[in-house]
This record gives sequence, C-alpha cells and structure tokens, in this order.
Amino acid sequence: MNAPHLKSNSTKQWQDKDSAHLLHPFMSHPDLRKKGARIVTGAEGVYIFDSEGNKILDGMAGLWCTQIGYGNEELVEAATNAMRQLPYYNLFFMTSQPYAIELAAKIAEKAPGNIDQVHFATSGSEAVDTAYKLIKYYWNLKGQPQRKQFISRDRAYHGSTTVAASLCGLTGMHPQFDLPIEGIHHVSPAPYYFENGGDLTPEEFTDVCVKAIEDKILEVGPENVAAFVGEPVMGAGGMIPPPPGYWKKVEAVCRKYGIIMWCDEVICGWGRTGEWFGSQYFDIEPDIITMAKGLSSGYQPISAVAMGGDLAKTIRDGDEEMVHGFTYSGHPVACAVALKNIEIMERDNLIGEGAKDRIDYFQEQLASLSDHPIVGETRGLGFLGAIELVKDKKTKERFEVEGSDAGFICREHCFNNGLVMRSVGNTMILSPPIIITKDEIDELVTKARRALDLTAKDLGVL
Repeated sequence: MNAPHLKSNSTKQWQDKDSAHLLHPFMSHPDLRKKGARIVTGAEGVYIFDSEGNKILDGMAGLWCTQIGYGNEELVEAATNAMRQLPYYNLFFMTSQPYAIELAAKIAEKAPGNIDQVHFATSGSEAVDTAYKLIKYYWNLKGQPQRKQFISRDRAYHGSTTVAASLCGLTGMHPQFDLPIEGIHHVSPAPYYFENGGDLTPEEFTDVCVKAIEDKILEVGPENVAAFVGEPVMGAGGMIPPPPGYWKKVEAVCRKYGIIMWCDEVICGWGRTGEWFGSQYFDIEPDIITMAKGLSSGYQPISAVAMGGDLAKTIRDGDEEMVHGFTYSGHPVACAVALKNIEIMERDNLIGEGAKDRIDYFQEQLASLSDHPIVGETRGLGFLGAIELVKDKKTKERFEVEGSDAGFICREHCFNNGLVMRSVGNTMILSPPIIITKDEIDELVTKARRALDLTAKDLGVL
C-alpha cells in the first residue's frame, strides 16, 4: 500500500492546522509547533505511511494495540455490518444487545481463573477508574467500608484520568494536576532488576520487591487495604518483566491478607505475552482484570473490566443499584470488531503454540543487539522487548545529554530510518503487531541497529 496521493503542500497545511487547533497527549506544544507533527496518512500490515511518502515499520503496534496489524478487511467488514444492523444502542433501561452479550461471554471464556462478569467502557483509563470504583463498592457491600487504600508501584502506568494517573508511579504525571488523590500508595523498588537489582540475584531481588509490598500493607493496615494493582509486565514505565517468581509471591501476599489482586492488562492482554492474558503467562488468577488496546486491535475504542469469585458474585447479586456506567458501554460496533478480532487470533493461531516460533525468533533477534557498544541489556517476553542504552556496559552508567536523553536521540533516528521504536528515558521499547513475520523482524532489528549506530555516533561513541 502506498501513501495516498497528496498535493505537494498538504503536509505543511496539515501541520499548520494541527499547530493552530489540536492539543496532543503528553506533549510540549511549543516544541511540537516548532518542529511540526509527522502526518500519518495510511497503514497496512505492520507499516504506517506518512504524508511525505515514507514507509515506516511500526515497532510499537500503534500504542501497544494493533495486534493483528493495520488494514484488516475482516475488521472493516465487521464494523460495517454492525453499523448497518445496529449502529448504536446503550445498555441502560434494562436493555441489551447481541454484540455486547457475545463479547462478554467470549472474554469470560478466554480470561484466567473464574472470571465471569464483564463491564464495558471505551478506554483503558476508563476501565481503571471503573475497577477502582467497583472495588470500593464491593467492600462497602461486604460491610468493610474502611477498606479504601490502594497499593500501586513505582514506575507503574495505569492511564491518565484522575484516578488512573494517581495510581501511576510515574511521578512526573502528578504535579500539574495536584495528584495523586488520597488513599493511593506507591511501593519501591519497582521490580526493575536492571536498574534496581544491584548485587542481588534475581531471586533475592524478587523477595525484596515482594517484601516492600507486604511492608506497605502492614504499614497501612491490612484491614484498610482494598486492592493491590499491577501490570503483569510494566509497560510505559520501561517494559519491565518481573524477576523470577515475583507474581506467584505477590498473589500469595494478597491472599494472606484478603486483599483484592487487580491485574491491569491493558497492554499485556490479548496476545501480547504470547498467551491470551499476561496473568496466564505468569500462572496467576487475579480477582479483577482491566483490559483495552488489543481487545479490538485498536480498530475501535473499547475496554472492559472483568472480575470473578466473591468480588463478581457480591456485585452481581447486590440488592442495590450499581450506579455506574457510560453512554458507550458495550457499543455494538466496537463489540462486533472485538469479536471478529478475537476470532481471527483464534483461527490464525496467533496465541499460544501457534505464536511460539515467531516469538522465539523475535526474542533471539532482539538479543543479537546486546553486542552493540551502547546497549547495556536487551530483555523481553512474547512480542515485547526493551533495549537499555548505557555509556558503560559494566557500570550501567547512563549518558548525560543536555536538554534530552539518549533514548530521545535514538527514537528520532528510528523514525528517520523507517522504524517506530518508543523511548522511555534511556530505554528503547518494542511492541510490534503480533502478526509480524520473520522477514519483518529481520527488517526491524536491522533498522534498530542502524539507529543505535547513529545514536552512538551522536554521543561520541562511534
């Protein structure tokens, strides 16, 4: 697929309108206006195309979400058919509709453990806010209204609405908006072995991280803690897989103190780890899961909160009205697309054993970059990868770059050489569509090495 035919001045016109009218997420707008936004005009498979005719391999699957790639006509057809049949109806007024019903049943089928109740929203942040409210509601129904404290982690990312941003352990998100709200506690260290492990073995570091969670529970008072929330693999905080045994031990702590274990699977859900959910990858059974992104491969805005066990039963069977919901909860078009998306992942063996060969190849090729002079570590699991940029491989010393960081320099070289790779500080992150082929993986890694070479040159290493 080629970029659409455009007039020679279209890019500048769009950039001018963008600067004049559009507020971007997580952006210094004066910097963007000075540079001008890259205008993405088309996409196909694992590639995006910009208004200048550049073909760019999207190593981030949009924002961790286009699992089955761009331009899938089956998803377009599913949306079109649903739009003709039932373009919209809500789930209020004791009504329902087949698309939401079937998707809720499918989520319950794929989710870990005894998950069997589903509530829909339209974004990961909305799902997180919903889970937060429903957990509080649960404890009120159980006659334990004092359980209002939530425990999260340093470097966690859970979204950008008020509650979701408060749960984030990325402290730069807080000062502008007078966050976090009361009742949210962040635990250190994050389970980030490269940065925080020091001289400990990975197993010893696991125990340090889990003890920090238990210590916080005891500090706050177990009788006051509503839930512990965590991403199975930390995403926007730096693509951080936990050290060995971490999640099983966290699960044991939650069970020990009767605390709700909440897995935020907005990134890890729907095939990103190679399993349907990251919880399954780590063999744990959360009480509640938040999900979005890969649920529809990003083709429609949809998210869900799924819960099981006593949490689900208590809310489902409660005598009082559950006063919560959204205009677009269970939107029929979004649900139709999500259903077709899951059907394609099942049919094409994109999850589990059917994905293993390509996942192994992706991880092997990613690891081949570890010999680069500015790479301190590569790591990953499933279709997730990270590259740590360092000045000194032995000491892990970072580069000092005035007004920027090494990751931003590398990201710009990636974009300019046909690859999207995200930077979080000095960590480069990859999360390609799960349909990526071995040839496309080779292309991705070749372009990543080229960007690393150019970055090293800029930093005076090569």
